[in-house]
Parts: sequence; structure tokens; C-alpha cells
Amino acid sequence: MPHSSPRTAAFFDLDKTVIAKSSTLTFSKSFYQGGLINRRAVLRTAYTQFIYLVGGADHDQMERMREYLSSLCKGWNVQQVREIVAETLHDLIDPLIYDEAASLIEAHHTAGRDVVIVSTSGAEVVEPIGEMLGADRVVATRMVIGEDGCFTGEIGYYAYGPTKAEAVRELAESEGYDLARCYAYSDSVTDIPMLEAVGHPHAVNPDRALRREAVAREWPVLVFNRPVRLKQRLPGLSMPPRPALVAAAAVGAAAATAGLVWYASRRRASALAAAASA
Repeated sequence: MPHSSPRTAAFFDLDKTVIAKSSTLTFSKSFYQGGLINRRAVLRTAYTQFIYLVGGADHDQMERMREYLSSLCKGWNVQQVREIVAETLHDLIDPLIYDEAASLIEAHHTAGRDVVIVSTSGAEVVEPIGEMLGADRVVATRMVIGEDGCFTGEIGYYAYGPTKAEAVRELAESEGYDLARCYAYSDSVTDIPMLEAVGHPHAVNPDRALRREAVAREWPVLVFNRPVRLKQRLPGLSMPPRPALVAAAAVGAAAATAGLVWYASRRRASALAAAASA
């Protein structure tokens, strides 16, 4: 059935956009403790994480990372992976969530938009993170699972580059999203197709190539640098119902505007006084 009116959504890349690291690589120590990988693999994933954080990842690097991770997880029992992720999710991922990203997610929900996480990382990792963040939907890479319940090492669906944009358009078709009114956030130049698919693209902690594109296209560039546990964001406060949130936001915006006007008038008065005395 067609939707009665166009809906809107905010599409978020996950790694280095919502959380401060690679979601998949963050679990390497837990996978080692669970017997899924050896010490050498832990060291290699730690090095890969470092390179990813320092320099970002271009297309060739992402391809090498894909090949490495798909070969690494071949033979892993899927249920065991899900259990390890569930047991360590809050300890490992919660401290990495950017406060700014969590606030944006809340703001989009308050405005009535769906929140969709679109990540190249595996679904077994991304889906629990999306649930923790309160996302409405998740698009993630899916590995092929054999009849024995283990990963075969093959990728069934790779959520990367143009494929992300295709997923966004397919969701818009099925959910009735008006893409011209939708938002998207990413740190990587490889996500330009997804950013181009919406009316309000944003570069978050962008790599060099994406920063150049964002400046050239006049896309907003955001800097997220405050990882914080979700439960520590508003200690001792309970979330009010959405109408109250909207009202509070309006009051806060009015107060901020009044403060800026007052500050500007004081600066002008001080400047005029200084000029007169000179």
C-alpha cells in the first residue's frame, strides 16, 4: 500500500561516524578469548585498526580488509559469534559512541525521522549495535552461512560504496522516504554515492578525499570527538516524552539566540566606545 505522505530518514555510516573505531576490528580480542582467532590475528587486526584510524581507508585498502576478514572468519560458528558480541557489546562499543552522533540520532527521532545504520561491517556485529543505538533499520554486509551453521568465507551481500546507495534507494521505495528531504552522514570518500542519494549530505570526521569533495560541493563538515557511554550522557535524568523534548529544544534555541544577540550588542557597544575614546 502506498504511504499517505512522504516520510524521511537519516542514514548513518557506523565506523568513525557513530563510533570512534572499526566495529568489527574492535571485537578481535573477544574473538581471540573465544578461540576463534590466534594471537597473530589479534596483532594483525590491531595494526589494521591503527592504520584505519590514522589514515582512513581508500577503495584498495577496503578491498584488502574485506578479503582478510572474510578469510579470517571462514569456519566460525555463527551462533558463537553472536554470543560473543552480545556478551561484550556494552563493554567494547558503548564507550566508543560519539556523544555528538547520539545527540543527532535523538534529534532525528524527535523530528519524526527514521534512523538507519548503513555499514560495511558484518550484520552479526552491526545489528546489535543498531539496536543499542535505537536505530529503526540496519543495512550491513552479510556472510554466507553453511548448513553446518558456520561462515563459508564467502560474502553474500557487501554493503560498500555504490551498494550502500542502492540500499538507500530501495529503502526509500519500500518505506516511502522522500530522499530529497533525507539526511546522510559518513566519514569516507567511498560513501559519496550514499551521500549523493539524499538532499542533506554531511561529512563527519572526513578523510582527506571526502573533505575535498565536501568543500567543493558545500556539504556541511562535522567534527565528532567526544566518545561517551550512553548511560553517562544525561546522568540522573530521564528522557521526557517527545512533545516535551520539542518544547525544550524550542526554548533552548530561543535562549541561545537571545544570548547571541545580547553578546553581539555588547561587542558593538564596546567597539564604538573604544573608537570614540581614540
